[in-house]
Amino acid sequence: MDRGFFPLDEELKLLPGSLTPYGHEILVRLSAWMPFKKAVELLADLVGIGVSRSQGRRYAEGAGAAYVEIQNQAVEQIEKGLPAGQQGSSAKLQISADGAMVPLLHGQWGEVRTLVIGEVQPAVKEKEEWVVHTRELSYFSRKVSAQEFGRLSLVEMHRRGVENAKQVAAIMDGAEWEQGFIDYHCPNATRILDFPHAGEHISPIGEYLHGQNTPEGKQWLGEKLHQLKQDGPTGLLTEIRQLQEQYPDVEAISANLAYLEKREAQMQYPVFQAQGWPIGSGIVESGNKLVVEARLKGSGMHWDDPNVEAMLALRNILCSDRWKEEWPKIETQLRQHNSDQRQQLHQSRAAQKASMIPEVTPPAVPVDDRHETFMPAMLRPATPRQPKVNSWRKFKYGRALYQRKELPKN
Repeated sequence: MDRGFFPLDEELKLLPGSLTPYGHEILVRLSAWMPFKKAVELLADLVGIGVSRSQGRRYAEGAGAAYVEIQNQAVEQIEKGLPAGQQGSSAKLQISADGAMVPLLHGQWGEVRTLVIGEVQPAVKEKEEWVVHTRELSYFSRKVSAQEFGRLSLVEMHRRGVENAKQVAAIMDGAEWEQGFIDYHCPNATRILDFPHAGEHISPIGEYLHGQNTPEGKQWLGEKLHQLKQDGPTGLLTEIRQLQEQYPDVEAISANLAYLEKREAQMQYPVFQAQGWPIGSGIVESGNKLVVEARLKGSGMHWDDPNVEAMLALRNILCSDRWKEEWPKIETQLRQHNSDQRQQLHQSRAAQKASMIPEVTPPAVPVDDRHETFMPAMLRPATPRQPKVNSWRKFKYGRALYQRKELPKN
């Protein structure tokens, strides 16, 4: 039996489903923060609305899918019309991107890419050291290819006004796809290799020279990192080249040296610090944990691809503190889907009724031997109607057999 629609639902602007708009929003918001089972339990305890775990999942994933559509449509508009971007509230913006793995169905794993954009604050002194913080963070995450991620992230880059910022620093971990991401969005940005990531390619050299987890190896690494941070990469790379000449067959030295040499321009840390830039991409590493892993990497969780995208969309607006701004857009999109479904249902029912009406085939018009068409009786011109002859009027005994005779007059 087909589902019906009530005109009052549309008049009251109800969302699809059996919940009120307020209950719908609360359920989706809770489901974006915690597992679906806990979300529906908390909804019942706080608001007194009881729904099943599967219902909670459908509501949340439906809302997330609607927001994915909204952002995809915004990307298409940006690509077509190239509207003016937002004017950033800060003259200095930091962008960082990285990937994290999430569990999928059937024992598979998929990489979720996340972009973080923030406003760089003036340096402050903490524990006798100048530190630069990045605030007003916003997130954009998708489980797509690197090329598609670069395209879809246009919506967040445009919203934050990256193209209008006076200064932009792209602080990444050195992956090739991240360099292509910078080339696509802001090729003139200051490129900085994440300092801890640079240390990960110096540490194996010290482990080869002094052994793993030895005091001598830790001391050597600390000295080289201090040298890199305070003096830049020139002297350090010279020392590693000398080690390569001394140990030409050691891959730990040659491979890491090649990596660092390729990114020498991105390791000018004294210059970057003097310009007021942070030298670490910790905002995206913490973003992976906050946005992605905290909700999608729980015990026993396995996701389907479309549902990963839907949940990531909700997590982005939650963790960016933009729920009140974006939820009305989701409501509008859900109502539009509901209206479209109603129209499709009406059209299908009308077509079904039309198919049930039997077709009446008009009778064939007879044609005589002379190929002259006889006019149907109903279309012939009217002829004077002849009065119907009553047979009783011709009855020979129409008069009474007995007739009274008149007496003669005197």
